[in-house]
Amino acid sequence: MKNRVITISREFGSGGHTIGKMVAEKLGIPCYDAEIIQEMAKETGFSPDYVKEAGEYAPGSFLSAAFSNRMFGPTNEDILWERQYRVIIALAEKGPCVIVGRCADYILRDKADCLTVFIHADMKFRAERIVREYGEREQSPEDRLRDKDKRRAAYHRFYTDMKWGYAQNYHLTLDSGVLGIDRCVETICALYR
Repeated sequence: MKNRVITISREFGSGGHTIGKMVAEKLGIPCYDAEIIQEMAKETGFSPDYVKEAGEYAPGSFLSAAFSNRMFGPTNEDILWERQYRVIIALAEKGPCVIVGRCADYILRDKADCLTVFIHADMKFRAERIVREYGEREQSPEDRLRDKDKRRAAYHRFYTDMKWGYAQNYHLTLDSGVLGIDRCVETICALYR
């Protein structure tokens, strides 16, 4: 029997990480997010910071550079994808859990009994939230959001050939700016039970 797993994909600043942790706590199951990065770093020998950056973005800034690098074998990003794939499957096999990001919805599509969730919110809500959570930066909050989301979408498309954030690819999409973090948590928990 396949384990029940909740996968949470999210727009940057929408609170997906926080929602994932709170859902796991309420359900009494583990939540994996940064733990995946740590495990990938341990397996590959890359630093956790490198894994966090390279492991979430599509290979190279330009696809032509990525493809030319492939002539000489797999890129670092390809190696990280393969390790990420294995780590996520191993975590899902351990037991019920919540997995945040990292294309877990795609990776586990045939390997676990998944509830796939996408968390989103409007730009104003997310911009205010990232300033509150992460502080001011030289780059405007809106530019940071657009950049991070663009990279996540490209990574997801590159490795899964699916459109990131497209409602038909998820069981549930929730607007955390309208519903609030707590109501999102309650909704996911109710559907999981």
